[in-house]
Amino acid sequence: MTSKLDEARKIINEVDSQMAELFIKRMRAAEMVYEHKKEFGLPILDQKREDAVIEKNSAMIEDEVLKGYYIDYIKNLMSISRSYQYRMQSGLKVAYSGVEGAFAHIASGRIFPESERVACRDFKSAYDSVVNGEADVAVLPIENSYAGEVGQTIDLIFSGGLFINGIYELEIHQNLLCLPDATIEDIKKVTSHPQALSQCHEYIVSRDFETEDANNTAVAAKAVAESDDKSLGAIASAETAKIYGLKVLEANINKSGENTTRFAVLSKVRATSPSLSNSVLMFTVKNEAGSLANAIGIIGKYGYNMTALRSRPLKKHSWQYYFYIEIDGSTETNEGRMMLSELSRVCDKLKVVGTFAPHSEL
Repeated sequence: MTSKLDEARKIINEVDSQMAELFIKRMRAAEMVYEHKKEFGLPILDQKREDAVIEKNSAMIEDEVLKGYYIDYIKNLMSISRSYQYRMQSGLKVAYSGVEGAFAHIASGRIFPESERVACRDFKSAYDSVVNGEADVAVLPIENSYAGEVGQTIDLIFSGGLFINGIYELEIHQNLLCLPDATIEDIKKVTSHPQALSQCHEYIVSRDFETEDANNTAVAAKAVAESDDKSLGAIASAETAKIYGLKVLEANINKSGENTTRFAVLSKVRATSPSLSNSVLMFTVKNEAGSLANAIGIIGKYGYNMTALRSRPLKKHSWQYYFYIEIDGSTETNEGRMMLSELSRVCDKLKVVGTFAPHSEL
């Protein structure tokens, strides 16, 4: 005679067998998702997508008690899927400008945690490494809240063929780093990138430190680590301190206000995804009175809100400029296509250079 326990075990065994087959099928689909993300330079975690899946799938469970357990189950399943994709990501090559410990190195690691980060000597080298197929994506700064736009990156995007497939905000915290056995009384001079020294000017003056310029904050930290000089300090990130075996003597010394850098992920192909809801346009206008005003009017006419507008000089034409604009909304709509069509009549050159999710913080 079959007991209830035997019957329950039989059902569980049958379900487990089906779930094993479905698990493999789901993970094969995760592989396809990763290949798509790799091609378009997208991060593995898409929180909005995961939240939507949880909301949609949990609605199919009517039992309110079981629904809570199902939500935990689907969250765990998606976590496993991400882990598998991170394992595949270990072969992704991400180019950045600077050395290990630089803020671009930190940003690259936070966007693509399991990737191989490739240091390049400058912005153009990082950009070209993607163009030439030596790297899959590049992570380059486009704007700093303290110092403004990063013109070199913007120029590369305007003149080249790579697309922005994400913009991420990294809050910059500057710290005083020193050798492990040094004290604040030992420090007489600090070295860092001129911008970092400027951001920490008030602190430096209050301590009466001498200053010395370095190519970037990570180079400064490395110099201190190799100096065996307790009187020399560096201004850099806490992550950089760990890399070079230094001590954080005083933290968050940039008292000049908010300091955030926006980094763009650049890829050979342009991504389209509901989570990438904002667009980046670049254009030049005809050399006629009111051309720029007409272009801006067209953007507003179709209901797009401009969140950024910058001008940059054209390198080969004195006193002529191109424009960089960020807008709320996708151009992959009827309104977007009509806007672009009308813009093309008042612009000499017009490019949709990318899409991104607004306010993506690292």
